[in-house]
Amino acid sequence: MGEGLSLRDVALSFGTPLYVYSKRSIVDHCRHIERAFEGHDHVTYYAVKANSNRNILKIIAQEGLGADVASKGELHLALSAGFPPQKITFSGVGKRDDEIAYALASDIAAFNVESVEELEVINSIAGNAGRMARILLRVNLDIDPGGHAYVTTSLKHTKFGIDSRHALDVLKWAQGQQHFEVRGIHSHIGSQITKVDTFMTAARALGDLVKTLRSSGIQIDDLDFGGGFGVQYRGYVRHEKIPVEQPEEVNLSASTLVRNVLPLLKETGCRISIQPGRSIVAHAGVLLVRVLYRKETEGKVFVVVDGGMNDLIRPSLYQSHHQIVPLVVNGAATEIVDVVGPLCESGDFFALNRCLPRVQRGDYLGVMCTGAYGFVLSSNYNARLRPAEVLIDDATVTVIRERETVEDL
Repeated sequence: MGEGLSLRDVALSFGTPLYVYSKRSIVDHCRHIERAFEGHDHVTYYAVKANSNRNILKIIAQEGLGADVASKGELHLALSAGFPPQKITFSGVGKRDDEIAYALASDIAAFNVESVEELEVINSIAGNAGRMARILLRVNLDIDPGGHAYVTTSLKHTKFGIDSRHALDVLKWAQGQQHFEVRGIHSHIGSQITKVDTFMTAARALGDLVKTLRSSGIQIDDLDFGGGFGVQYRGYVRHEKIPVEQPEEVNLSASTLVRNVLPLLKETGCRISIQPGRSIVAHAGVLLVRVLYRKETEGKVFVVVDGGMNDLIRPSLYQSHHQIVPLVVNGAATEIVDVVGPLCESGDFFALNRCLPRVQRGDYLGVMCTGAYGFVLSSNYNARLRPAEVLIDDATVTVIRERETVEDL
């Protein structure tokens, strides 16, 4: 975590399951990304969906970043956390009428529009309200980013965006409407992308599209390159007494990816924007759990912990890898185990066939790099209580979300 506190002491003080975040890590990641732009005109819109805790949003807003929201609720949280409306964009394929009206009344920077019918609805609502809607058209580039199908968002069979081949006709129509200000185009090809070449392919395609649109009379001032910048999950913690995980993402960071692709994006002459979420908060968080039981069957060892897929669904939903480490490293022999939760589901696991030091009842484990898409995807399945969230700032630990009680159910 980098804050110099014992996570075991934090677990003992606040109970488990428990999400713990490092303020220093969040701030550092914001600043690394901003420095990658080297002074080029840009806006970094933090993807609120990654972690929407109000206290974390306040930290990011204070660093001068913008926010990308995907609902009325996220817009409310962003505004209340201090993000200025002129630094907020609204994404998503299913914006409700009341959400569009709320965003217009808030005078946000732009809507990232996903379909022709959505354009028509926004135009109508803006007209009735006597407002101008600033828009960017989300284009689907039909690029395979690799990775899990559920986080692939720019293949032609996905629900996102408009086929880039139709962008000219759609934007010509939009440019002729009374209540639109066409600002540019937007793209987002997927999530947890680790290959520079994938981003380079997208940047070249967008550069070509910008040239085509401008040559046909469409004014393109803004180019939103989206997010999806991958982070290192494997081998994040290194220790001589912890089994080595072969890192697939060595020296991977959003700032490195941005620096590689920025020269191509600069050639468009546009103001560049990106939408990092995971790459700002993932490494800042750890989910602490306590071992309830060891269960050994023929040829299998289960480590049963007090957190489950209701607390962190990524391993079950995406088969995602999170490094798991004991909070006290004592040199115990390693073994192959499944780390599983208490829910009545076979899919309730954090790790399968994982090499870990031997642990026993009462030991604490840290599920690493869970600052993104952790608590925000939690649920009350099996009527289990959502965990507390705490923020570490140097030597201070602050509860930023109270643990639920049975009365909250």
